[in-house]
Amino acid sequence: MNIFILEDNFLQQTRIEDIVQKILADKKIDCKHFEVYGKPGQLLEDISERGRHQLFLLDIEIRDDEKRGLDVAREIRKLDSEATIAFVTTHSEFMPVSFEYLVSAVDFIDKELPESAFIKRIENVISFVNDSQGETVSEDSFVFTGPKAQIQVPFKDLLYIETSSISHKLILYSKRDILEFYGQLSDILEQEPRLFQCHRSFIVNPYNISSIDRENRVVKFQNGSSCIVSRLKIRSLMKVVERLHD
Repeated sequence: MNIFILEDNFLQQTRIEDIVQKILADKKIDCKHFEVYGKPGQLLEDISERGRHQLFLLDIEIRDDEKRGLDVAREIRKLDSEATIAFVTTHSEFMPVSFEYLVSAVDFIDKELPESAFIKRIENVISFVNDSQGETVSEDSFVFTGPKAQIQVPFKDLLYIETSSISHKLILYSKRDILEFYGQLSDILEQEPRLFQCHRSFIVNPYNISSIDRENRVVKFQNGSSCIVSRLKIRSLMKVVERLHD
Protein backbone atom coordinates (compact mmCIF):
# COMPACT_ATOMS: atom_id res chain seq x y z
CA MET A 1 0.00 0.00 0.00
CA ASN A 2 1.06 3.59 -0.70
CA ILE A 3 -0.46 6.45 1.31
CA PHE A 4 -0.19 10.14 0.37
CA ILE A 5 -1.48 12.95 2.58
CA LEU A 6 -2.00 16.50 1.32
CA GLU A 7 -2.40 18.95 4.21
CA ASP A 8 -0.84 22.43 4.50
CA ASN A 9 -1.58 22.96 8.21
CA PHE A 10 1.31 21.62 10.29
CA LEU A 11 -0.81 20.66 13.31
CA GLN A 12 -3.27 18.77 11.11
CA GLN A 13 -0.38 17.15 9.25
CA THR A 14 1.00 15.79 12.52
CA ARG A 15 -2.44 14.73 13.73
CA ILE A 16 -3.34 12.78 10.60
CA GLU A 17 0.13 11.29 10.18
CA ASP A 18 0.13 10.00 13.79
CA ILE A 19 -3.34 8.50 13.35
CA VAL A 20 -2.40 6.73 10.11
CA GLN A 21 0.84 5.35 11.54
CA LYS A 22 -0.97 3.97 14.60
CA ILE A 23 -3.63 2.33 12.42
CA LEU A 24 -0.98 0.71 10.23
CA ALA A 25 0.87 -0.59 13.29
CA ASP A 26 -2.25 -1.83 15.09
CA LYS A 27 -3.63 -3.61 12.03
CA LYS A 28 -0.17 -4.81 10.92
CA ILE A 29 -0.61 -3.34 7.44
CA ASP A 30 2.49 -3.07 5.29
CA CYS A 31 2.85 0.43 3.84
CA LYS A 32 5.66 0.67 1.32
CA HIS A 33 5.39 4.39 0.64
CA PHE A 34 3.94 6.90 3.14
CA GLU A 35 4.41 10.62 2.52
CA VAL A 36 2.91 13.87 3.81
CA TYR A 37 2.84 16.95 1.57
CA GLY A 38 2.05 20.60 2.12
CA LYS A 39 2.17 21.55 -1.54
CA PRO A 40 0.07 19.95 -4.30
CA GLY A 41 2.84 20.10 -6.89
CA GLN A 42 5.16 17.98 -4.75
CA LEU A 43 2.53 15.29 -4.36
CA LEU A 44 1.67 15.16 -8.07
CA GLU A 45 5.34 14.94 -9.02
CA ASP A 46 5.82 11.91 -6.76
CA ILE A 47 3.06 9.79 -8.29
CA SER A 48 4.98 7.03 -10.04
CA GLU A 49 2.70 4.02 -9.60
CA ARG A 50 -0.84 3.09 -10.55
CA GLY A 51 -3.42 0.84 -8.93
CA ARG A 52 -5.92 0.21 -6.16
CA HIS A 53 -3.09 0.04 -3.60
CA GLN A 54 -2.71 3.85 -3.76
CA LEU A 55 -4.56 5.93 -1.13
CA PHE A 56 -4.74 9.73 -1.21
CA LEU A 57 -6.03 11.66 1.83
CA LEU A 58 -6.57 15.20 0.59
CA ASP A 59 -7.46 18.45 2.28
CA ILE A 60 -9.68 20.63 0.10
CA GLU A 61 -8.56 24.13 1.08
CA ILE A 62 -4.84 24.60 0.40
CA ARG A 63 -3.22 27.99 1.13
CA ASP A 64 -6.49 29.91 1.06
CA ASP A 65 -7.58 28.28 -2.20
CA GLU A 66 -10.90 26.77 -1.13
CA LYS A 67 -11.12 24.17 -3.90
CA ARG A 68 -7.45 23.37 -4.60
CA GLY A 69 -7.81 19.87 -3.17
CA LEU A 70 -10.61 19.14 -5.62
CA ASP A 71 -8.37 20.21 -8.49
CA VAL A 72 -5.58 17.99 -7.18
CA ALA A 73 -8.00 15.05 -6.95
CA ARG A 74 -8.96 15.57 -10.57
CA GLU A 75 -5.27 15.55 -11.60
CA ILE A 76 -4.68 12.37 -9.57
CA ARG A 77 -7.61 10.70 -11.28
CA LYS A 78 -6.13 11.54 -14.69
CA LEU A 79 -2.84 9.93 -13.65
CA ASP A 80 -4.35 6.94 -11.86
CA SER A 81 -7.89 5.79 -12.58
CA GLU A 82 -7.65 3.01 -9.97
CA ALA A 83 -6.40 5.02 -6.98
CA THR A 84 -8.52 5.54 -3.86
CA ILE A 85 -9.20 9.18 -2.94
CA ALA A 86 -10.70 10.46 0.33
CA PHE A 87 -11.12 14.08 1.38
CA VAL A 88 -10.18 15.10 4.94
CA THR A 89 -11.46 18.63 5.45
CA THR A 90 -13.42 21.20 7.45
CA HIS A 91 -15.34 22.15 4.32
CA SER A 92 -18.12 19.61 4.43
CA GLU A 93 -20.25 22.00 2.39
CA PHE A 94 -18.15 21.06 -0.64
CA MET A 95 -19.32 17.44 -0.62
CA PRO A 96 -22.01 18.04 -3.30
CA VAL A 97 -19.52 20.05 -5.37
CA SER A 98 -17.00 17.19 -5.29
CA PHE A 99 -19.28 15.06 -7.44
CA GLU A 100 -18.98 17.62 -10.24
CA TYR A 101 -15.24 16.96 -10.34
CA LEU A 102 -15.84 13.26 -11.18
CA VAL A 103 -13.06 12.01 -8.90
CA SER A 104 -15.02 9.15 -7.27
CA ALA A 105 -13.94 9.87 -3.69
CA VAL A 106 -14.73 7.02 -1.28
CA ASP A 107 -15.26 9.27 1.75
CA PHE A 108 -15.53 12.86 2.90
CA ILE A 109 -14.11 13.00 6.44
CA ASP A 110 -14.80 16.07 8.55
CA LYS A 111 -11.82 17.15 10.69
CA GLU A 112 -14.25 18.46 13.33
CA LEU A 113 -15.72 15.04 14.05
CA PRO A 114 -15.20 13.68 17.57
CA GLU A 115 -11.70 12.21 17.66
CA SER A 116 -12.84 8.60 17.98
CA ALA A 117 -15.18 8.97 15.00
CA PHE A 118 -12.49 10.76 12.98
CA ILE A 119 -10.00 7.95 13.63
CA LYS A 120 -12.58 5.29 12.76
CA ARG A 121 -13.36 6.91 9.41
CA ILE A 122 -9.68 7.00 8.44
CA GLU A 123 -9.29 3.41 9.62
CA ASN A 124 -12.23 2.35 7.43
CA VAL A 125 -10.65 3.92 4.34
CA ILE A 126 -7.28 2.29 5.00
CA SER A 127 -8.96 -1.08 5.58
CA PHE A 128 -10.93 -0.67 2.36
CA VAL A 129 -7.72 -0.18 0.33
CA ASN A 130 -5.91 -2.99 2.14
CA ASP A 131 -8.78 -5.41 1.56
CA SER A 132 -9.01 -4.42 -2.10
CA GLN A 133 -5.41 -5.52 -2.60
CA GLY A 134 -6.31 -8.99 -1.42
CA GLU A 135 -9.16 -9.45 -3.87
CA THR A 136 -8.73 -11.55 -6.96
CA VAL A 137 -7.74 -9.23 -9.78
CA SER A 138 -9.88 -9.44 -12.87
CA GLU A 139 -8.25 -10.94 -15.94
CA ASP A 140 -9.05 -7.58 -17.55
CA SER A 141 -6.23 -6.01 -15.54
CA PHE A 142 -2.48 -6.13 -15.99
CA VAL A 143 -0.88 -6.27 -12.57
CA PHE A 144 2.81 -6.26 -11.72
CA THR A 145 4.15 -6.48 -8.18
CA GLY A 146 7.87 -6.07 -7.57
CA PRO A 147 10.19 -5.04 -4.73
CA LYS A 148 10.02 -1.38 -5.73
CA ALA A 149 6.77 -1.04 -7.65
CA GLN A 150 3.18 -2.19 -7.90
CA ILE A 151 1.37 -1.44 -11.15
CA GLN A 152 -2.20 -2.05 -12.26
CA VAL A 153 -3.60 -0.92 -15.60
CA PRO A 154 -6.46 -2.22 -17.78
CA PHE A 155 -5.05 -5.05 -19.88
CA LYS A 156 -6.94 -3.83 -22.94
CA ASP A 157 -5.02 -0.53 -22.75
CA LEU A 158 -1.54 -2.04 -22.45
CA LEU A 159 0.49 -1.83 -25.67
CA TYR A 160 4.08 -2.74 -24.83
CA ILE A 161 6.83 -2.51 -22.21
CA GLU A 162 10.46 -1.69 -22.92
CA THR A 163 13.66 -1.46 -20.93
CA SER A 164 14.73 2.03 -19.93
CA SER A 165 18.17 3.61 -20.30
CA ILE A 166 18.12 3.70 -16.48
CA SER A 167 19.34 0.42 -15.03
CA HIS A 168 16.59 -1.95 -13.74
CA LYS A 169 13.84 0.40 -14.91
CA LEU A 170 11.04 -0.30 -17.39
CA ILE A 171 8.70 1.91 -19.42
CA LEU A 172 5.10 0.84 -19.92
CA TYR A 173 3.16 2.27 -22.87
CA SER A 174 -0.63 2.17 -22.78
CA LYS A 175 -3.33 3.80 -24.87
CA ARG A 176 -3.66 6.53 -22.27
CA ASP A 177 -0.25 7.18 -20.75
CA ILE A 178 3.40 6.24 -20.24
CA LEU A 179 4.62 4.88 -16.93
CA GLU A 180 8.17 4.24 -15.68
CA PHE A 181 8.84 1.81 -12.85
CA TYR A 182 11.50 -0.54 -11.49
CA GLY A 183 11.36 -4.13 -12.62
CA GLN A 184 12.69 -6.83 -14.95
CA LEU A 185 11.10 -8.07 -18.17
CA SER A 186 11.52 -11.65 -16.97
CA ASP A 187 9.44 -10.88 -13.87
CA ILE A 188 6.74 -9.29 -16.03
CA LEU A 189 6.46 -12.41 -18.18
CA GLU A 190 6.35 -14.65 -15.13
CA GLN A 191 3.41 -12.72 -13.68
CA GLU A 192 1.56 -12.06 -16.96
CA PRO A 193 1.75 -14.96 -19.50
CA ARG A 194 -0.57 -13.20 -21.97
CA LEU A 195 2.30 -10.92 -22.97
CA PHE A 196 4.98 -11.87 -25.51
CA GLN A 197 8.68 -11.00 -25.51
CA CYS A 198 9.46 -10.02 -29.09
CA HIS A 199 12.94 -8.65 -28.41
CA ARG A 200 15.38 -8.65 -25.53
CA SER A 201 14.24 -5.08 -24.78
CA PHE A 202 10.52 -5.35 -25.56
CA ILE A 203 7.41 -7.16 -24.35
CA VAL A 204 4.22 -6.65 -26.34
CA ASN A 205 0.51 -7.19 -25.82
CA PRO A 206 -0.49 -9.34 -28.85
CA TYR A 207 -4.14 -8.39 -28.41
CA ASN A 208 -3.38 -4.78 -29.38
CA ILE A 209 -1.19 -5.49 -32.40
CA SER A 210 -2.72 -4.14 -35.60
CA SER A 211 -0.04 -5.35 -38.05
CA ILE A 212 3.41 -6.90 -38.32
CA ASP A 213 5.94 -5.79 -40.92
CA ARG A 214 7.92 -9.00 -41.37
CA GLU A 215 10.47 -7.54 -43.78
CA ASN A 216 11.45 -4.66 -41.49
CA ARG A 217 10.70 -6.59 -38.31
CA VAL A 218 8.39 -3.94 -36.86
CA VAL A 219 5.15 -4.47 -34.95
CA LYS A 220 2.47 -1.76 -35.07
CA PHE A 221 -0.26 -1.11 -32.53
CA GLN A 222 -3.80 0.16 -32.75
CA ASN A 223 -2.84 3.70 -31.71
CA GLY A 224 -0.14 4.01 -34.39
CA SER A 225 2.89 3.37 -32.17
CA SER A 226 5.40 0.63 -32.98
CA CYS A 227 8.40 -1.33 -31.71
CA ILE A 228 10.99 -3.67 -33.16
CA VAL A 229 10.94 -7.46 -33.26
CA SER A 230 14.03 -9.65 -33.26
CA ARG A 231 14.70 -11.89 -36.25
CA LEU A 232 14.37 -14.99 -34.06
CA LYS A 233 10.99 -13.93 -32.64
CA ILE A 234 9.15 -12.63 -35.71
CA ARG A 235 7.70 -15.99 -36.81
CA SER A 236 6.54 -16.97 -33.33
CA LEU A 237 4.87 -13.60 -32.81
CA MET A 238 3.03 -13.88 -36.13
CA LYS A 239 1.67 -17.27 -35.10
CA VAL A 240 0.47 -15.89 -31.76
CA VAL A 241 -1.35 -12.99 -33.44
CA GLU A 242 -2.86 -15.29 -36.07
CA ARG A 243 -4.28 -17.56 -33.37
CA LEU A 244 -5.90 -14.59 -31.65
CA HIS A 245 -7.66 -13.63 -34.87
CA ASP A 246 -8.87 -17.14 -35.75
